Amino acid sequence: MALELTEVRVDVWLWAARFFKTRGLAKQAIGSGKVQLNGGACKAARPVRVGDRLIVRRGGETVEVELLGLSEQRGPAPVAQALHRESEASRTAREAAREQRRLAGAPVRPAGRPGKHDRAALRRFKDHGGHGGV
Repeated sequence: MALELTEVRVDVWLWAARFFKTRGLAKQAIGSGKVQLNGGACKAARPVRVGDRLIVRRGGETVEVELLGLSEQRGPAPVAQALHRESEASRTAREAAREQRRLAGAPVRPAGRPGKHDRAALRRFKDHGGHGGV
């Protein structure tokens, strides 16, 4: 017989809802003020309930969500997505920021590890104090 959850620690919920890869990362984000609960600061052990609002800042984007469900277990992505609903304002702001970055031509991270020529260029750069081998 399973008990119906009425509240869960905010760090556990963020991990279960797949906002962060580990509980430790969720605690770190909460501790550094990147997570707000119902418009105010919170601590990792603070309980959350269905209907609460969270604002999560990560990787240059801000997500505002309303809690629809509680879980202490990290499950598949579709289950995690069912735990919350993003506000319309948050969604449009995120999409606008993404489009702005695309139009600005934000640098794209190179795919994979550096190859032979890349390593040689890096070595020359480091050996000559950042003057490109001059």
